[in-house]
Order: sequence, then C-alpha cells, then structure tokens
Amino acid sequence: MAETLPAGLLYSKEHEWVKVDGDLATVGITDYAQSSLGDIVYVELPRKGAELEQFKSIGVVESVKAVSDLFTPVGGEVTEINDAIEGDPAVVNRDPYGAGWLYKVKLGDHSQTGELLNADQYQQVVSES
Repeated sequence: MAETLPAGLLYSKEHEWVKVDGDLATVGITDYAQSSLGDIVYVELPRKGAELEQFKSIGVVESVKAVSDLFTPVGGEVTEINDAIEGDPAVVNRDPYGAGWLYKVKLGDHSQTGELLNADQYQQVVSES
C-alpha cells in the first residue's frame, strides 16, 4: 500500500524528511520509518548548537523491535530540538510529519537539498524496500 506523503517535503533514502523554510530546516522520520520500527521508546537527538554534517549518523531511534541509527539529511547548526519527544517518544509514531518532528537546523549550504528526494522519488525507494 502506498504511503500518502505530505506536500512540500524532501526525503532521504534513510527515511528522514525535511521541511525547508528559508534557511531553517525541520527534520523528522517518515511514516514508513516509524511504522517499520514499531513502537518508539527512545530517541537520541543531537544537542542544540551542534554542527551536523549531511548524511552522517547523529543519534538513534530505539523501538520495541530494534535500535536504528538516525542520519541527518541536511547539515548545519542545530537550532532547536523537539523537547516533547523526551517525555513522550511515541509522538513520533502518532504524528511523524507534525508533532513528531525531531530537530531544526540552520542550513549550512542550501545546495545540499539538491541531494534529497522529492515525494515521487522517495515513494519509489519505499516501494523497492
């Protein structure tokens, strides 16, 4: 069954999504990722102020099924983390594209978004998984 993807987002092959607004990017994991992981019980996020390098591992997502590395689809400085996840990691399962966002990054290089996938391209990746 095809996943309905929100409009206006970019995606990584590692199943993260990015919403770019000016020089700020909001990052989360896709519905496919949270569904594959199952009930999420812990999310390790980078700290505010950390400098991230595109496509590098920056944390973990732990579920009742597995622990998965979290990769950042864009590089830059972390400006905000979603504090709500610490107390309620299941919000990532309930609303992966909304309240379950993970962190925000001030983009270091806008051209990095050119290396990400649009919804159709990401849907192809998911269908081949």
